[in-house]
Amino acid sequence: MAASSRGLVAPPLPLWPRRTVAAGIRSSCPSSAYGKFAKAEEWRLDSRRSLRRVPSMPFPSPRSQRLFKRQGFYPQCSPKSSPPRSRDTPPKRDTGIASEKDWGINLLDEHVNESGINEDGGTWYRESGEDLGDNGHRCRWARMGGQSHDGSTEWKETWWEKSDWTGYKELGAEKSGKNADGDVWWETWKEVLYQDEWSNLARIERSAEKQAKSGIENAGWYERWWEKHDAKGWTEKGAHKYGRLNEQSWWEKWGEHYDGRGFVLKWTDKWAETELGTRWGDKWEEKFCAGIGSRQGETWHVSPTGDRWSRTWGEEHYGNGKVHKYGKSTTVESWDIVVDEETYYEAEPHYGWADVVGDSTQLLSIQPQERPPGVFPLLDFGSSLPQTEDPPTCSL
Repeated sequence: MAASSRGLVAPPLPLWPRRTVAAGIRSSCPSSAYGKFAKAEEWRLDSRRSLRRVPSMPFPSPRSQRLFKRQGFYPQCSPKSSPPRSRDTPPKRDTGIASEKDWGINLLDEHVNESGINEDGGTWYRESGEDLGDNGHRCRWARMGGQSHDGSTEWKETWWEKSDWTGYKELGAEKSGKNADGDVWWETWKEVLYQDEWSNLARIERSAEKQAKSGIENAGWYERWWEKHDAKGWTEKGAHKYGRLNEQSWWEKWGEHYDGRGFVLKWTDKWAETELGTRWGDKWEEKFCAGIGSRQGETWHVSPTGDRWSRTWGEEHYGNGKVHKYGKSTTVESWDIVVDEETYYEAEPHYGWADVVGDSTQLLSIQPQERPPGVFPLLDFGSSLPQTEDPPTCSL
């Protein structure tokens, strides 16, 4: 939620890449991707300090846009009689963390090891297996891939399922490839269920990490998203993103934290620059609990000659209908007022524990392993206490 300082007009700023609302713990199982550079959407600051979306120049070249129309990005394991289908498009930008059903993970019960040659001369393979490790660790996996006859197009996809006797469960996938245009990409997704060793609460963590680079333009991007939830409503979400399109580069970071007891922290920091030396950015933060809290932020712009413009602003919400608003800019404007205004903030995540449990049926269905003989939980009665991730309740 963007904060507002009403009635103040900022000088026009260059456009932002799209801001969407969360990645990655890498798996040691065998590894895979697809999707094409999506059309970038951007954000502009308006006079009310809110963010609105405006159209932007397309991210891909016209030729690569044609490839983006392909369907069937999430294949299932096909019958042995038919080869797996090839995909030649990278993942989309700003799609966040996909669900289990979108990834279509289908691990076969039987082991498969097969390969073949297509009519056009391209090759393919498909295999699956199960690895057993120490302390009851089990990893089931399936892998498929292929390449064109001249090697200009390649793709690989891997899915896995992990479990052990402690109740740890993991479901994941990895995809990678390249196409005839020279585009290359890599993407991974994972969700994990485990019991927190200090609170004994069940926790589910979901993550996604993806990157792609154009073979035609000087363009590429990287994104990492994550979500963490526990059974008492504690939630943490965030994302780190950066990219480049010809002469312009941009970065973005954002985070959300809900302690499950009323405290909320949200923040965003993003900036961009051009090869000519123009730089601009915007950041804000808000903290609330029981209707009392604060917001603050800054918007800034630096010209190629080094001239800098900035505006800082803040809001203090007292919980009684009174809001103190203050701020100033380098153009000598300033304000410091108290107004009667209703305080609004989101005290709970729009996607919380109940939602993530409902969308994790395949993860929850993984069967736990039996505890191996002679293996017991690790107990540590040291004097040091664990560092908690939770902020103090209602500490603003």
